[in-house]
Amino acid sequence: MLTEQRIQEILGGIKEPFLHKTLAELDAIEEIKIKEEKQHVSVKVQIAKTGTSEQLQLQTQIVNLLKEAGAATVGIRFSELPEEVLAQHRHAEPEEEKNLLHSKQTTFIAIASGKGGVGKSTVSVNLAVALARLGKKVGLIDADIYGFSVPDMMGITNRPVVRGEKIIPVERFGVQVISMGFFVEDNAPIIWRGPMLGKMLNSFFNEVEWGDIDYLLLDLPPGTGDVALDVHTMLPACKEIIVTTPHPTAAFVAARAGAMALRTEHEVLGVIENMAYFESKVTGEKEYVFGRGGGDKLAEELNTEVLGRLPLNQPDWNDEDFAPSVYQEDHQIGKIYLEIAQKVTSLLKK
Repeated sequence: MLTEQRIQEILGGIKEPFLHKTLAELDAIEEIKIKEEKQHVSVKVQIAKTGTSEQLQLQTQIVNLLKEAGAATVGIRFSELPEEVLAQHRHAEPEEEKNLLHSKQTTFIAIASGKGGVGKSTVSVNLAVALARLGKKVGLIDADIYGFSVPDMMGITNRPVVRGEKIIPVERFGVQVISMGFFVEDNAPIIWRGPMLGKMLNSFFNEVEWGDIDYLLLDLPPGTGDVALDVHTMLPACKEIIVTTPHPTAAFVAARAGAMALRTEHEVLGVIENMAYFESKVTGEKEYVFGRGGGDKLAEELNTEVLGRLPLNQPDWNDEDFAPSVYQEDHQIGKIYLEIAQKVTSLLKK
């Protein structure tokens, strides 16, 4: 049975990632609580900087160690060490190394929408997979930190591993993926404020070992809130694809996301109209369930083009290789995504 003393012993030997002293040396374990009937352990730990990839690495390490010791579930809260402790142990920090944000090889493509429910994440996932099928080196950041869904959509069950000082993204269908969903225990809600989310997003760029990639896609949260604004600020040279449905209201709202991109000097590559129609398997007739013309109207307003129209459908599920939102290459919609990917590479001449 886990005891408070045993947890102190387990965690006390872990090194704080910035000061490189053990948690015991820094007296950084603030609180330990044990719910014996549920085998749940919650701890509060102090570190030098919160909202970083180092925090994510430490969180993963603590969860793994406590579960190995017998905990069924683990809850962790982080706070920052007092200034006097930091001053006592702080060393000169090394110069910032070159990172993905400074790469000339990588093209950033943000997938945005004005509102939720239009299939933006589905488009992000399948466009990333389609680009990989064209032989491109692709990364995908699930930047919808409150509403992360990419790992589940792609059927990812593994979590990132740490190598040296870097997080190694999980690869699936040839796409390297990083998501807040990898670092949250039991699908817990994210209740951080905007600045903390910005720090985490920055860590996804700076602290992940992406390697040499051609395209990095970002599945943005819907609308024009904090995270979307942070992306626009962090990435001065970013392309954008706006996702809408054919409904005039959806297109009207999506125009806000496009206008935000243009105001921050991001180039809008084009519009993808999702749920454009339903095609009967029996008669082959198309029914325009959500109306028509929204994508064209949006493209005209943003002075761009419609990259593709996607019908209502769903992938063929395979229990052995389950990925509920990824379309097979020979599926009708999988072929449309390949066409869209080819248009994107042609527009970017890459």
